[in-house]
Amino acid sequence: MKASTTRVGIVIGAVLALSWVAFGFWAFVFVAFAMAVGAIVGRIIDGKLNVNEMVDVFRGKRSSS
Repeated sequence: MKASTTRVGIVIGAVLALSWVAFGFWAFVFVAFAMAVGAIVGRIIDGKLNVNEMVDVFRGKRSSS
């Protein structure tokens, strides 16, 4: 069974809420940051995120499209 985006969102929200309640605000910020980094790494590994294009965006270069 494939997880729907709604279920994934619920799990992410629950993890963030529990980290805030159990460990405080800064732990919540750290967990949110770690989840974002993990999502970016996962997209790079899956080939859904081109690192070179992302670097060009941060450098202010325009795409050809």
